[in-house]
Amino acid sequence: MVRRWFQRGMRPRMVKDQRYRSAYILGAVCPARDTGAAIVLTHVSVAAMNLLLEEVAAQLPTGTHAVMLIDNAGWHIANDLRVPPDISLVHLPPYSPELNAIERVWQYLRDRYLSGRLFGGTRAIVDACCEAWNNLIAETGRIRSLTDFEWARQVRP
Repeated sequence: MVRRWFQRGMRPRMVKDQRYRSAYILGAVCPARDTGAAIVLTHVSVAAMNLLLEEVAAQLPTGTHAVMLIDNAGWHIANDLRVPPDISLVHLPPYSPELNAIERVWQYLRDRYLSGRLFGGTRAIVDACCEAWNNLIAETGRIRSLTDFEWARQVRP
């Protein structure tokens, strides 16, 4: 058991898995349409980012151009990144996770679905990530409530 920060005066116990298997949800959201696209992989890389960009482009309505706000992770800025013509990437300033709306999504998924659990292995972790994302997408208004920053609506590529 491990202690988890909570409301002042309370310290609920929770399970802490100390093994070293993981999965990554690579995702993008659209606050205006209250939806998103994601893939779940056991690694992050330029190839993984290219897969995400393909998935986002495939889910865009015809005639739509998407602007993705992203940080400067190596796989976001690599020279061999293949950005579809209907997507523009806008890089946020370094060390500014508070400007990256998707960070609020990751925190929500960890808090609501993923932390405090023990997983039987990598497949169980991937399945839990997929289930968490699908639950997020199914929850009407949740993406908008987490990610609709007024200043972001004014971003131009």
